[in-house]
Amino acid sequence: LVAADGVGSLGAEHHLSVHDHVVNDHGAWATAMNNLGIVPMGLSGQQLVSDSLCIQGFDPGLGLLAPINPMIAGISLVPPPPGPPEMPIIKEIIHCQSCTLFPQNPNLLPPSTRERPPGCKTVFVGGLPENASEEIIREVFDQCGEIIAIRKSKKNFCHIRFSEEFMVDKSLYLSGYRMRIGSSTDKKDSGRMHVDFAQARDDLYEWECQQRLLAREERHRRKIHEDFLRPPSPPPIMHFSEHEAGQLAERLKDDHKFSEATAVLFTWIDRGEVSRRSANNFYSMIQSANSHVRRLMSEKAQHEEEMELAKETFKNALLAILTQFEQITAVFTAASRQKAWDHFSKAQRKNIDIWRKQCEELRNAHSEEIMGIRREEEMEMSDDDSDESPCKKIRMEENGVCGQSGASLREENDSLRWQLDAYRNEVELLRKEQGKACRPDDPEHFPDTHTHLLQQSMHNMQQQLLSLQEQLRSKEVVLEQARDEHRYLQGEVLALRDKVREHVVNGCATTLYRSRDRRSEAAMRGALTSEREALLLGIISTFLHVHPFGANIDYLWSYIQRLDTTVSAGELESLMGRLPSVFRQELSGVGATLEKRWKFCGFQNLGSV
Repeated sequence: LVAADGVGSLGAEHHLSVHDHVVNDHGAWATAMNNLGIVPMGLSGQQLVSDSLCIQGFDPGLGLLAPINPMIAGISLVPPPPGPPEMPIIKEIIHCQSCTLFPQNPNLLPPSTRERPPGCKTVFVGGLPENASEEIIREVFDQCGEIIAIRKSKKNFCHIRFSEEFMVDKSLYLSGYRMRIGSSTDKKDSGRMHVDFAQARDDLYEWECQQRLLAREERHRRKIHEDFLRPPSPPPIMHFSEHEAGQLAERLKDDHKFSEATAVLFTWIDRGEVSRRSANNFYSMIQSANSHVRRLMSEKAQHEEEMELAKETFKNALLAILTQFEQITAVFTAASRQKAWDHFSKAQRKNIDIWRKQCEELRNAHSEEIMGIRREEEMEMSDDDSDESPCKKIRMEENGVCGQSGASLREENDSLRWQLDAYRNEVELLRKEQGKACRPDDPEHFPDTHTHLLQQSMHNMQQQLLSLQEQLRSKEVVLEQARDEHRYLQGEVLALRDKVREHVVNGCATTLYRSRDRRSEAAMRGALTSEREALLLGIISTFLHVHPFGANIDYLWSYIQRLDTTVSAGELESLMGRLPSVFRQELSGVGATLEKRWKFCGFQNLGSV
């Protein structure tokens, strides 16, 4: 390599000779070409290594080559070395016709890659030499697969689009290599390449088309599978005719063709084929269908009898098995007695004990099964009794109404009984605790402790009683104060009435008139809050004065809405309700014609005042 770098400017012939000298080192060149999945060939067209050392049967259309390279996340071009699988892959120098690729330091971390886009066929190649042309780039990456397009930028990077996705994984192997054009040492002729996945719209579009194609194929397969599993359609039913009706009547009489015939009969009736002319034919067919009811009931009774016989047989067999289990258990019990047990060895005793336990478990399981069958029979018998005596149900329903009144009393009685049981349990627990606490050598200690507990409980009950009495006294005091206040207010009301009567008798009518006028003016001022309400009051009064029999609120609102569209029926009703001395609401009509009407009564109240 040093000699090649030194004589790189002597001419093309010398350069070729030096290059041939370098290529004569078959080891590095063969290893690099074999890593890329290409049979290594010399410049003269000779195969540098034998077919046994190359990858056999390499076909780019078959996808990726195995085994896996750990440096490219599950995809590789390099066969595994003879060492252990954890041993890192050592990259070799790759010689091309126009350039040379030098691997990076194996002690450094492998170059990083971004997340692979779906359907990626385009790679980004950065760090190219400034003097790298499109032909040199094609020469380097043609070894990875068929190149569709190369888009080179002026800033030392390019995008390469391959024809297949697995070729992208091959090109990632060249990431981290340093490219040197020829044997030049100029900076513009060297650069460290970085190969990474690129996101291209063409790749994404092709991938989406492929996914849609796969989805269509999957839907087609699913539809074919559903059509295969779908049950066949029922045969079409012929139209009604007298000939078909006669054949259907014959099929209705046949037990084997009865189901198909009833389906046809139902379809005809549902279609509306019954008419006055064909009513007799349909009646005869319906009668034939009804004749099968007795046959079906007899078949049901026969099946029920067979089921009862099977149940009885099964129960008898279980009883026989249970009897044999009892006999085997009796044998184990006799063997476990002292006079026979002592003659067995320890291992024999252990086996006999295990067999006895297993036999008892099986016997208990069978006895539980038999008891369950008996309980089911008893329940069926009770259901039959209830079905046979509907009068009892009627009596129970009549008595249920009477029993509802006593349900509350029963609940109260039950709650009291539970409370009494709880108190008894507490007393029993106290007695047990007292008995444990008392010493047997001190017989006089128990009566003293019992007396002390009784005194303590009496003291607690007295305190509760005193607190309840205090609460009762406080409530009585509050009630008495309320009564006194009520009496005082009643006296004041009576005194005011007397004063009013005295003023009327003494001739103070003028003052009352003045006070009434003041109150009416104050009421009017309080009732009317704006000029708009005063205007509405005048219009309503005029309208109701013209209608002496009154008018409902809807009629009045429809009239005033022509003058003021912002007014609402609720506003009119609230205004008239605030002036009871001017407007009065009455009910008129009878039954369904009953309605509420407002009348003007201002002149009547003015005359009374």
